[in-house]
Amino acid sequence: MDVYQSLTENLLTVNMLLSVFFLPGLAGCPSTFMFVNVPRQIEALSGSCLQIPCSFNVTHSTYNNTNLILGIWFKHTTNFDSNPNSLIFKSDGSVNKYSLNMIGNLNEENCTTVFPGLNTSYTDTYYLRLEKGEFRASADCDPLHITVKDSPWSPSINVPSDLKEHQSVTVTCSAFTPCPHSPPELTWNLQQDSLRQTEKNTDGTFTTKIQENITLSDTHDGYNIRCSARYPVIGGNKTAETEVTLSVSYAPRNTSASISPSGLVSAGSWVELSCSSRAKPPPRFTWFRISKHGDMNVSVGQIYSFNATEGGEFYCVATNHLGNDSSSRICVTTEDSPWSPSINVPSDLKEHQSVTVTCSAFTPCPHSPPELTWNLQQDSLRQTEKNTDGTFTTKIQETITLSDTHDGYNISCSARYPVIGGNKTAETEVTLSVSYAPKHTSASIRPSVGSRVELSCSSRAKPPVNGFTWFKNSSEGAIKLSVGQVHSFSAIEAGEYYCMAMNDLGNQTSPVIHISVIGLPINPLYWGIIPAGCIVFICLFAGFWYFNPKYRAPKLTQSQISDVQMPATKPEEQLHYGEITFSRKTPETSSRLAQHNEQTVYAEVKLSQRESSSKQTPGNPEDVCCEEKKE
Repeated sequence: MDVYQSLTENLLTVNMLLSVFFLPGLAGCPSTFMFVNVPRQIEALSGSCLQIPCSFNVTHSTYNNTNLILGIWFKHTTNFDSNPNSLIFKSDGSVNKYSLNMIGNLNEENCTTVFPGLNTSYTDTYYLRLEKGEFRASADCDPLHITVKDSPWSPSINVPSDLKEHQSVTVTCSAFTPCPHSPPELTWNLQQDSLRQTEKNTDGTFTTKIQENITLSDTHDGYNIRCSARYPVIGGNKTAETEVTLSVSYAPRNTSASISPSGLVSAGSWVELSCSSRAKPPPRFTWFRISKHGDMNVSVGQIYSFNATEGGEFYCVATNHLGNDSSSRICVTTEDSPWSPSINVPSDLKEHQSVTVTCSAFTPCPHSPPELTWNLQQDSLRQTEKNTDGTFTTKIQETITLSDTHDGYNISCSARYPVIGGNKTAETEVTLSVSYAPKHTSASIRPSVGSRVELSCSSRAKPPVNGFTWFKNSSEGAIKLSVGQVHSFSAIEAGEYYCMAMNDLGNQTSPVIHISVIGLPINPLYWGIIPAGCIVFICLFAGFWYFNPKYRAPKLTQSQISDVQMPATKPEEQLHYGEITFSRKTPETSSRLAQHNEQTVYAEVKLSQRESSSKQTPGNPEDVCCEEKKE
């Protein structure tokens, strides 16, 4: 009784001193010396807990940091005199009616408090009071209103706006988390192992979320994303669910064209073509007719009606701001002309590729389908299939493995329709365009001017060869000589040469060309060295002979000298023979092929000296004539 009396007196004193600042609605708010930061309103779930984010700041002169601080919570009112039951908690443990836990450190101005096991009777307004030494004040200007509800909060699903196909977006499901120590469990119909995260908001409350990145397509349009939040409460769980429907824009899909009436039509009758497509936003339609001059725009709109005076092929194009899509061709045929079959061949054909070629023909009467024949395998199985629009198509197909020999090959297919009195036949032909690596790569050789030799490389390829490279075999391996179709060089030594042709699909090497040089002419440098050596040798020999009396000849008199006449001699012609032998062989069998299939080219070089120009060098082109012989 003494305690309550003392508390009553203290509260009365403080209220008298501070009521002007803390009574709601009076002219003391906001306070000039005590600031409490708590949510004005917060919701809680019955059977669960609630964490109240709370902080404060006191600037009053009586607030002494050395004294012990006490945190107090009041419910409904701070007037303890009129309602003693309003005191529900004191941080020293002396009062705790609702088992509150002030987890914040008051010395750090943190008054965060946890309310466990709430029920709907906890719904009310709460006030914080601080006592420290002589300072005692209630935060009447900063009330906290708690609303306890029986039903949980529905999670929120966050999806970006203006969704488009091919766009990568992040979808987030989040739920309010009144008690971060016991967060809700989130599940949805997206990836089940999405990581759950509990994050603190700027106002001190908490949110639990899961998120997933998805790349949108047209199949996501109209897709329902469902997310549920299951809150743990006393005695079980409480669950709430949210669902959103995606709205994804996409380009036209599954565009198709239909004809009415179907089958053969009488010349001059009206035909109606209809185009359909799946798109968002809805598309506009354009009709085209195929002619030898190209595709002609004949109509705009979903329906195209015209007088069928002659047959033709038509198709429609559906377009919106995200793209367009074309239907397959539809053939309008009068009674006088049957439908031409269509041959379907994949695009971008390459050698070694296995492809399926299909010949198909419109079948107005499935009980009497057209007979299909082509210049591929003759026993191809004929099949008549029902289309999605209810019409029928007859087809044959064959799987072939492509090679370079298929390039330029014409596939022709004919459809023979049985009619009253006989048959009517139409034919279609397509030409294959097959890319392949270089084939039949070969190297050729022909002599050029003087001792120069010219090598030439050729190959067959599609796309054309984009590069030739010449190599020479050596003991250290192949040596790259030059790049280009032609390689010209001076044949002064034997060797093995080959070329390589390349394009985007591969390369091929030619057989080796073997060049052997026989009777190689003396290097012009030797024309100076050899005479000089001879002169030195002659001088040494003459000196030896002159000083040796044994070999000295008797001297001749002048008359004797005059009697000696040198016979007139004609400058002797000198013939030098050189042999250049060429042979072709592959790099693997160069030694074996060198003994066979040889082509020997003999080059005969005739050198002559003129008496009037005895000082001319033997290498002067005017004194050299060449004669080629082949064996």
